[in-house]
Order: sequence, then C-alpha cells, then structure tokens
Amino acid sequence: MKNKKLLRMIAIGMMSAIAFLLHLVNFPIPPFPNFLEVDFGDIPALIAVIIMGPVAGILVELLKNVIDWVYIGSPTGVPVGHMANFVTGLLFILPTYFVYTKLKTKKGLTIGLILGTATMAIGMSVLNYFVFMPMYNYFLNMPVETGAALRNTIVIGVLPFNIIKGVLVTIVFLLLYRVMNNWMIKQQKVFNS
Repeated sequence: MKNKKLLRMIAIGMMSAIAFLLHLVNFPIPPFPNFLEVDFGDIPALIAVIIMGPVAGILVELLKNVIDWVYIGSPTGVPVGHMANFVTGLLFILPTYFVYTKLKTKKGLTIGLILGTATMAIGMSVLNYFVFMPMYNYFLNMPVETGAALRNTIVIGVLPFNIIKGVLVTIVFLLLYRVMNNWMIKQQKVFNS
C-alpha cells in the first residue's frame, strides 16, 4: 500500500512538472487580447485524471500553477492569472473525467472533451465577468471595465478564445490518446487495483 501511495505521488509530481513545462510554451491567438494565451499544460492533468482519478488531476493543475507562480511570479503579487488558469483547467478536465468514467471508449472520451470545452468556455465567461476581470482591474489598478465594455470583452474575447483553446487541446489529446491508449489502460490497472 505504501509503495502505491509513493508511486502515485511520484506520478503526480512528474505530471505536474511536465504540465508546467508545457504551460511555459504558450502563445496568443492574434484577434484575442494578449492576456489570453493557449498552452497545452492541461494535457498531463487529463492523463492523470484518466489514469488516477479526479484528485490526481486537480493536484496536477494546482502544482502546475504553484510552480509557475513561484517561477514567473505575478505583477501584483496576487496570482489572479494562476487562479484563473487553475479553475480553467478544472472546468476542462473534470467533466471529461466524469463522462469518460461512464463511457470508457474513445467516443466517451471525445464526448467528455467536448463537454469539458463547453463547460470551460461558459464557466470561464461567467467567472471572468463576476470574479477574475474585476480582480485584474482591482489588483492592477486598471480602469474598471463595466457594463457593455466588460460584456464585449467576455463575449468577443473570452468565450470564443476558450472554445478555440478547448478544441486545440482536444485535438492534441486525442492524437496522443491514440498512441498512449494501451499504456493508459495498463496504468489505470496499476493505480486502481
């Protein structure tokens, strides 16, 4: 039992480190605001959640953002972007996990990833409107966007960006899943036996 716990901790640590490295390779998509960047740091969390369950995926997302905050820092000292990235990751990986546990097929995984993309896009639109954008404005001493301006930022920027990000991560993950499927099934048996 101790060996399995140690193995799980090592696997979560390795997945978190890989997620952090993938998170560093980020890029904006030109029509969207520069603070919105695509990265593939959620892929190791997806692998962890499918192999070891939701707690492992949550820990990978958390550790990825903690490591990034320590490594890069935050202009305000308050890790608003890291909190937003953590929540974004959870909104993507958890619906994927719950659908995949009900339908353990490639089709089930694809449905889960589509649901995860929709949940992430809609959830982050709502959370950006009510929580994260006001936090950015408050902590960065920027003029506060309100009303129509804030709605436009969400509807024209955040919502379509998260849909595109979810589609890109989904495509890359499904390509990896094709290659790693047998390995992932073996790992599920190791961690869940």
